[in-house]
Amino acid sequence: MSEYTFRLAVPGDKDAIVDFMNTHWGSRHPLVNLPDYFAYYYQNGEAHPDRLNFALCLFPSGEIAAVCGFIPSSLAGDELWISIWCADKRAKGSGLELMAKMPQLTGASRLSCNNIRPHTIPFYEFLGYIGARMNHFYRLAPRTAYKVARIKDASILPVGGEGTLRRFADFKALQAQFSGLGAGHPKKDLWYLERRYFAYPRQSYLVYGGFLGNACPLLFCLRRVEVEGAFVLRLVDVVGDHSLLPHFGAALDRLLGEMQAEYIDCYCWGVPPETMAAAGFCERAEDGPNIIPHYLTPPLYENVEYYLFTSDPEGFAMFRADGDQDRPNISC
Repeated sequence: MSEYTFRLAVPGDKDAIVDFMNTHWGSRHPLVNLPDYFAYYYQNGEAHPDRLNFALCLFPSGEIAAVCGFIPSSLAGDELWISIWCADKRAKGSGLELMAKMPQLTGASRLSCNNIRPHTIPFYEFLGYIGARMNHFYRLAPRTAYKVARIKDASILPVGGEGTLRRFADFKALQAQFSGLGAGHPKKDLWYLERRYFAYPRQSYLVYGGFLGNACPLLFCLRRVEVEGAFVLRLVDVVGDHSLLPHFGAALDRLLGEMQAEYIDCYCWGVPPETMAAAGFCERAEDGPNIIPHYLTPPLYENVEYYLFTSDPEGFAMFRADGDQDRPNISC
């Protein structure tokens, strides 16, 4: 029988969690030390002021032994991304026990995490989860030279499709026209989409509806990044039925030109490479000849690999903006 007790956090635990993280994380984590980030990721606002998105492992004394912060993809909280997982080194096994308790504590049907360290994959597999490398896809604009990417293979796949893209200037426009809610996992509801792409602190997004005729079954969430006078498009999320992506290959290619970007890239897992290829995206292999930089502010001209875990891969997809990723690199 475990010597620890486990429970969900309440708002009154906030200061103790911040103090615990600052003592045991090894540095001052921006997500817990910046008030706007803490509120965005771990407090659900007016909808649920009584909630704090942390689970706690406690010593018999009541002192915190380990914490696990999580992020819901919907207000219902049926599917969660794990964000922060930290344990007191004196509390042997507390972190692993807490992670094993997460489904029971939260009631979530699916747990996943974006950007885990590859050497930790065996821990998650021990718990019955699936660990994997995220795929990295890209589409080049036709140019004689590239300033940001380092290109040895300048292949550009053919594209087609009758789909069109229309930018949603505000959330109300999305709410009125987007029909792709409920497709795939994790299920992202309107509450999440508004917070993530229209009210996110410190960073803004370009949100486009993918239209087939008058219907809008897909949502494309992007950022346009300037890199030393050049531009890059980051496709950080696609919400809806991903099998429809090939219908939007030509539209994404036009957007690439309109934005004067030298490439558009996308980290994701769970969307078949054949589907991405039909939408015009090449896949960057780990040993491939091209460098498609991820860190752009400031630029770091090398490839970057990301890894994930999920408790249930059935129908599941993960994109770069899921969980606590795709955020400015701010130090405290």
